[in-house]
Formats: sequence, C-alpha cells, structure tokens
Amino acid sequence: MEYTATDYKKGQPRWCPGCGDHFYLASMHKAMAEIGIPPYQTAVISGIGCSSRLPYYVNTYAMQTIHGRAAAIATGAKVVNPDLNIWQVSGDGDGLAIGGNHFIHAMRRNIDINIILLNNRIYGLTKGQYSPTSPRGFVSKSSPYGTVEDPFRPAELCFGARGHFFARAVASDNAEIIAILKAAQKHKGASVCEILQNCVIFNDGVYDPVYNKEGRKKNSIYLRQGEPMLFGENNEYGIAQEGFGLKVIKIGENGATIDDVLIHDAHAEDHTLQMKLALMDNEHGFPIALGVIRDVDAPTYDQAVNAQIEEVKGKKKYHNFMELLETNDIWEVK
Repeated sequence: MEYTATDYKKGQPRWCPGCGDHFYLASMHKAMAEIGIPPYQTAVISGIGCSSRLPYYVNTYAMQTIHGRAAAIATGAKVVNPDLNIWQVSGDGDGLAIGGNHFIHAMRRNIDINIILLNNRIYGLTKGQYSPTSPRGFVSKSSPYGTVEDPFRPAELCFGARGHFFARAVASDNAEIIAILKAAQKHKGASVCEILQNCVIFNDGVYDPVYNKEGRKKNSIYLRQGEPMLFGENNEYGIAQEGFGLKVIKIGENGATIDDVLIHDAHAEDHTLQMKLALMDNEHGFPIALGVIRDVDAPTYDQAVNAQIEEVKGKKKYHNFMELLETNDIWEVK
C-alpha cells in the first residue's frame, strides 16, 4: 500500500506561528509517507517541552511521557516490540538536560530507535531559560547577566557515547530533513538527527546564517557519501586536511585543486574526521555540516536482548509459569 503525508497527519498543531516545529512536522509527515511503514507499525514518543507536543499531531501510536524520559520509554517499547518503528522526539532541554543520561546510554547500547533532537538553544515551553546548548554568555530569563557555562555540542555527546549515526539538517530545509530521516530509519541502531531551528519568541534568529537557501549556500556544506566536500554558491570552496585539523580552501587559489578536497565517508569506523566535520562552525571560518555525518553498522541492543532470551529459553526445562512450578517438588494441601 502506498501512503501519503495525509495518512500520518492528526490534529491541529499548537505552536507559535513561525516556530521551527511546524517546519519539522511537515517534513516528518512526508518522510514517513516515503518510508512507507504503516502508521499502525509506527510509534512517536516524546518527553516534555514545545517539541514534545508533536505526538499529538501524528496518526500513529504516540505517547507523551515525562520530562527527560522519552529515551527510556522508547527503549522499553522497542525491546518488547522489535518490529515497531520508533521515533523519539526531544528538545535540547528535555533531551540533553534531565534526559542527558538516558540519551548517552541509548547511544552506548545502540538501541534501534530514531532520536530527533529539535535544537533551538532555549527552553521555550517554560518561557525562555537557557538550555544545555545555549552558548556561554547567553542572556536569558534565568541568566540575565549571561551564562557562565559552556554548552553541550550534541554531535560531540553522541560520538563520545559511541554513537553510530549522526545527521543534521535545518528546520526550514524540507528536502534535507526528509533525506536524513529516511537514512536514520534505514540505519539499524540508535540514530540521532539534530534539527537546527529558531524559537521565534525567545531565541529568534539563532540559526539565521543557514535558515534560508541563500544562507546555506554560503555558510553550510552538504555532506554526501563518497563525494568531495565542496560548498559555496558555485562549489568554489572545499574542506581539506591541514596537519591533524581541517582548513577551507578555494579551488584555483594558492595552488589548491579539487584533488586537495576531502571525500566524505560516513561509513568509516574511525570517527575522528566525522567528529571534526560535525563540530565545524561559522565563528571559526568553517561551514556548518549538514546531512548524514556518521552512519556505521553495529550490533543493536534490542536484537541482542531478544536473541539472548531465546537462547536462554531453549536451555530451560520450563517455558511458562506452570512449567516453572512443576520443576520443583509439589505438595498438595487438603
């Protein structure tokens, strides 16, 4: 059966006009239709926050849980329902503050769930406090003189917890969101898709350099498996190796040629280069990396747990509760 985006839609979204959540939701509906897994074989699970309202707007199994616990619920749901396609939706506060411990262990275990991290660098639902991804010095309602903390960088956290899939897209970039969601669903294991989005009320413009198509041509790079790392309005710039680091070169200047440009390999086991790409930013003269940055196969937690259960069951003399009772001495009391 072929599905359309309408088959996955439900309800009337209640977010502020212009919120990045609207953009992401529309892309997710389209991605689900293209993936083609039926709504009754799909579950969307969230925690608490603006982004965590999303389960109300998908025509699938859905559950809004408690703050920071979406990954724990999603893990349990996947283990007991191995054939269920599970999307976990979290904000940067819900997913990386109170939910940070669950996030890193979902990576470490490599549970086969798709984690969507909607990152606007602010707490929106509770009205504008700084979040774990807010930059040092950020002025907010909970940091009126500027934060004195350094932020989490989601890619760094994912890679450090032995994550095997990391991708990034901008909320307003419909085609790229669909592409990375399809790649995440195809990947067997924990996948993280970071979505960069503005909060129009409390942190508007935080991603303005890459929020429209013209800005992305200048300030971002789309990484494609097996292709040269080129960017710019006419692909005139490239990413090249410089010692143990990276540098931006302009093709044709200072002897730089296309042969100097690195080729993207998301499947490389060693994540050293993938990490460097994921951490590039405009402030240091680099484009922001978009697309699938890491995608490496590894054993999954849910498959391993269920295989272990079957192995142990095969060695046992009992297979249900009554058989268990009958393995020991039995007395009849009259």
